[in-house]
Amino acid sequence: MKEKVVFTVVLILSIIYILIGNKIAMKDNSFLNQVTKVDNPRATVTRIIERKETPLYVDGLDNQYNTDIVFEAQILSGKNKDRLVIATQNISTYIAGTVKEVEIGDKVLLYNQESYDGQSLWYFMEYSRTTALIVLTAIFLGLILLFGRKQGIKTLVSLVFTVLSIFLVLIPAILGGQNIYAWTIATCAFITLSTVLLVYGSSRKTFATALGCIGGVIVAGILTLIMNAALKLTGFTDENAIYLQQLNSSIDLKAIIFGGILIGALGAIMDVSIDIASSLSEVADKMEKPDFRTIVKSGFNIGKDIMGTMTNTLILAYIGSSLSTVLLLTASSHSISYLFNLEMIAVEILQAIVGSIGILTTIPLTSVIAATLYKYVDTSKYVYKYKGNINRNKVTEDDK
Repeated sequence: MKEKVVFTVVLILSIIYILIGNKIAMKDNSFLNQVTKVDNPRATVTRIIERKETPLYVDGLDNQYNTDIVFEAQILSGKNKDRLVIATQNISTYIAGTVKEVEIGDKVLLYNQESYDGQSLWYFMEYSRTTALIVLTAIFLGLILLFGRKQGIKTLVSLVFTVLSIFLVLIPAILGGQNIYAWTIATCAFITLSTVLLVYGSSRKTFATALGCIGGVIVAGILTLIMNAALKLTGFTDENAIYLQQLNSSIDLKAIIFGGILIGALGAIMDVSIDIASSLSEVADKMEKPDFRTIVKSGFNIGKDIMGTMTNTLILAYIGSSLSTVLLLTASSHSISYLFNLEMIAVEILQAIVGSIGILTTIPLTSVIAATLYKYVDTSKYVYKYKGNINRNKVTEDDK
């Protein structure tokens, strides 16, 4: 009963946070309010009408050409649904990363443009990849429910609130030019508390996990602020940061580095804190008289085994996400010293190291907090109580 009450209360409070947070984030948000949504309907290619190649003369380059593929497509969504249109796909060998030519049966996204004489022209924009992604997501969710059962449902609910807190609260707040530091801290606190309470309920283990995780995130945040100043970061790490600054000059790019590091490290830090808190809960339950020193020592020993793999996990995740950049810079002719002093590389290293330090500090913090809470565990349930009558005057044959 208590578990259901806690789940319901946290569920309601989480919904309230998302609604109020979104309202505050969208208040006076002139940037998002003036964004116009472009209709890019999905369509199926039904017929290839024409393929035309035109030579392209570029100084110093040979065998360059443009290819125009004219095709018929049936629109599957939007106000023009079920309409057959003639669209064009343009491919240039001069442009790197050119997409493949459309074929019959391909699902594509189109955009419409009016010509100077008032004609409606349709063009290929991108391949539609949502169907494959939806199938993969469904498999992922199905596996969570298959293996987790009741716990899996709680996990999915917490995952939904995590995603909503980022896309409906944090991102609108950032784009609206609000304080990124405050919103990042609020988002991390919400994700931590809602996740542990929804998934694990209210217990000593839950509070040890939450406090240990929040402590690790605070350490990571303080280190990020210190290193932002020490490394003289500007936030202009790539072309995306430049475009973002052009769209909204009020956005603090250095604060985005802060937010990215904390959000990126939160998952790993939370994982470590629950591992420590859960393990120490089992240790305390099996002890006749749980004491602070023994539980802390056990937490440190467990943390040593977790430390290596979790730190590797975080660093490998950052390397994997920026592998193309690493390959490009490694293949360049610049010196190693120059490469490591580039801001984009410095930020990647900062993310990996600060996140790892957050994990390392979470281990002792969670151990100490768990030991403080678990040492008051009621052990009377492990004491055997004889419920029969003892006849001290009866003498058995063995006693003679």
